[in-house]
Amino acid sequence: MNRILIAEDEHRIASFLEKGLRANGFATALAGDGRAALAMARSGQFDLVILDLGLPEVDGADVLRELRRADPVLPVLVLTSREEAGEGAGALEGADDRMAKPFVFEELLARIRVRLRGDGAPEETILRVGDLALDLRTRRMRVGERTVDLTAREFTLAEVFLRHPGQVLSREQLLSHVWGYDFDPGSNVVDVYVRYLRRKLGAEHIGTVRGMGYRLETGADGPPPRP
Repeated sequence: MNRILIAEDEHRIASFLEKGLRANGFATALAGDGRAALAMARSGQFDLVILDLGLPEVDGADVLRELRRADPVLPVLVLTSREEAGEGAGALEGADDRMAKPFVFEELLARIRVRLRGDGAPEETILRVGDLALDLRTRRMRVGERTVDLTAREFTLAEVFLRHPGQVLSREQLLSHVWGYDFDPGSNVVDVYVRYLRRKLGAEHIGTVRGMGYRLETGADGPPPRP
C-alpha cells in the first residue's frame, strides 16, 4: 500500500484529501505546517508528498527546496492558489507536478497514480465494465459498438463510476470527486448529471439505491450494495 503525506494547513482540504485517498486504497498522514512536513517527508516512510505552498512555520517553497536536497527522487505534487500558480516556476522548481486550487479530486488522483507508477507497469488507459469502455487518453466512451460523446463533467462522473463498479456511491462522494471540495452539499447537480449519463449510456447501467446514492450495475454477479 502506497503511503502519501498530505502537507496542508487548511483542515477542510486536508480532510477532503485524506478521505478520498483512503477510499482509493492509499495510507495517509497529515502535516499541518512546513516544519512538520519537512521532518515527516525526510523520514523515508512516504511514497509521495502532496505539498501546499502556503504552509505556516516554514513556507511550502522552502520545504520543497530542502526536501529536494535530502531526497531528489521522492515525488512531490504541489498545490497552489490561483495567484501562486501565476507567479512563475521559480517557487515550484523541483516539483514533479502542480495543481491549482480548487481542484477536482479525480484529476488529482490520476496525477498521483502516474507519479507512483515506477515499476514499469503499463498505464491503464481503458476502463471496462460489461459493455462499457472508457478511454482515458482519447476521452471517448463506447457502449457496445456505439460511441458516446461526453462533456468534460460527464466524462469525470463516468470515470468515477467505472473505477468503482458495483459500489454504492453517495451523492456527497460523487460531489467531492467530480466537483471538488468547494461543492454545495444541498445541490442536486449529481442527480442532474446522472440523468444525463443514463440517457447516453442506457438507464440500466446506473442504478439508484434509495436513501444511499447510485451504483454502476455490473450484472447478476456484481457486488451487493454496501450498508
